[in-house]
Amino acid sequence: MNTLATTADRAASPPTPTRVNLWTHRLPLAIAVMGLFGWLVWSVSARQGLLLLVGVGLGWGLAAARFGFTTGWRHLVENKDPAGVYGQILLLALLAAMSMPLLGHFPEATAALGPPSFSLLIGAFVFGLCMQISDGCGSGTLYKAGLGVPLNMAILPMFAIGSFMGSVHLNDWLALGATEPIGLVDKLGAGGALTATLLALAVVAVGIRLWSGKRLSLKTIPSRWLWGAAVLAVFAALNLLIAGQPWGVVYGFGLWAAKGATALGLFDPTQNAFWSDPGHAQRLSQTLFLDITSITNIGILAGALWVAPKRPQETRPLTGVQWSVGLLAGFLLGYSSRLAFGCNVGAMVSGISTGSIHGWIWVPMAFLGTLIGIRVRRHFKF
Repeated sequence: MNTLATTADRAASPPTPTRVNLWTHRLPLAIAVMGLFGWLVWSVSARQGLLLLVGVGLGWGLAAARFGFTTGWRHLVENKDPAGVYGQILLLALLAAMSMPLLGHFPEATAALGPPSFSLLIGAFVFGLCMQISDGCGSGTLYKAGLGVPLNMAILPMFAIGSFMGSVHLNDWLALGATEPIGLVDKLGAGGALTATLLALAVVAVGIRLWSGKRLSLKTIPSRWLWGAAVLAVFAALNLLIAGQPWGVVYGFGLWAAKGATALGLFDPTQNAFWSDPGHAQRLSQTLFLDITSITNIGILAGALWVAPKRPQETRPLTGVQWSVGLLAGFLLGYSSRLAFGCNVGAMVSGISTGSIHGWIWVPMAFLGTLIGIRVRRHFKF
């Protein structure tokens, strides 16, 4: 009765007050974003200002389309519903079609390369497991925190701490065994890499079609997965064009925690192999506003806030055990994503779309972890 009444009331409400309420809610955010944009252009660089807007677009696309990498995988496993995964395949195909020519035309642009290693295998598996427990990957944690989901808001700092700790230990993990990164664009050229990638994605789509029994058709996929894939592909390609590097999430988290630990005197970066590297040391000494990943992460939060309702949606209260398991999963998400050289965004989306072999290794290992993570999620009744 109450739900029906609420729905009827909303349907009967005139459109003008609704628009006024929305703009009353969003106007301060718009002012803040444009103020930060102007300050970045004036005081930092035009590139950083543009990347902020790219991040806003990514956050808006993720939140408005509810483009959840984690839920897409879970629905495929639990319900044999391939719509979300088909949407992700479309995203990869569109982004590869834009990114690989850019890499071929602009040699200064870099691919999201990661070394095949034991670190990658273990990190991807653990990440796939934990993302199902916490109901979010790197981008999912960001946009759901922006939407005001309590668990994801609490997981965000745990993710950052985990990413930092993973970076501190990364060289020890790589010592277990690693090979040089392999980039298809370097090996095959932009055209050959794109052809190989699209063929591989087609094979994956056919495999999912045979397993799920549901054919791949634009009519059978909810529109949000289609336009969400298109929006994310465009903004991710803009990220590569403007920044000269693919879209990433995890590095920014680790940098935030590293800066905090260093400022508190808890960490000496000069004694660590990862953070004493000249590139990482420079970012650690600079303002966060100069870091590419941090700026886009801030933009993603703002884009998700734009979509968020004025009043946060009610969520089912979690028990103490659920909170403990969720926060531990959040820490392990950060730790494992650093070992795996990215999350669903940095390793899968950016890795595959820019021709990195490590992205193709990441996916099956993360999917194996997902199969276990879904069982753990059921056990703790998330």
